[in-house]
Amino acid sequence: MPTEQQVQNKPDLAHPNPDELEIAAGRERENLEGWIPTLASDEEIRIALEKAFDYRGDVTITRKDGSQVTGYIFDRRNGATLSDSAVRIIPSSERAKLTIPYAEIAALHFSGRDTAAGKSFEAWVRKYWEKKAQGVKDISIHPEVLD
Repeated sequence: MPTEQQVQNKPDLAHPNPDELEIAAGRERENLEGWIPTLASDEEIRIALEKAFDYRGDVTITRKDGSQVTGYIFDRRNGATLSDSAVRIIPSSERAKLTIPYAEIAALHFSGRDTAAGKSFEAWVRKYWEKKAQGVKDISIHPEVLD
């Protein structure tokens, strides 16, 4: 039989607390700018390309034939094998969309600036309070100029 303490700590499923339901763990962003991952195994290739998909800057893909493509990875498709998996990229030199199978990728370089780095809500709040402490009035959100 449960103790009184266990009964008191049991969540009320009929009347859930919305604040508790809305809390989700955040995700730390890695500083990947300039990183050249080791692509020795299939798993390392998959992990690196998943990170490249989340990256908000250009990456340089070197194919096994020696050709290179630099651009923004906007999609990826994970299949059972590397030949069945592909990454889709918009090259920075043109507006065409290329599909490159994972099996053709020899190297990956996070070559461009991560345009999302430091632009979290927490970073904005920190800047807001710094400005407020300096006595700045009429503080508002303004988009930053992209390079």
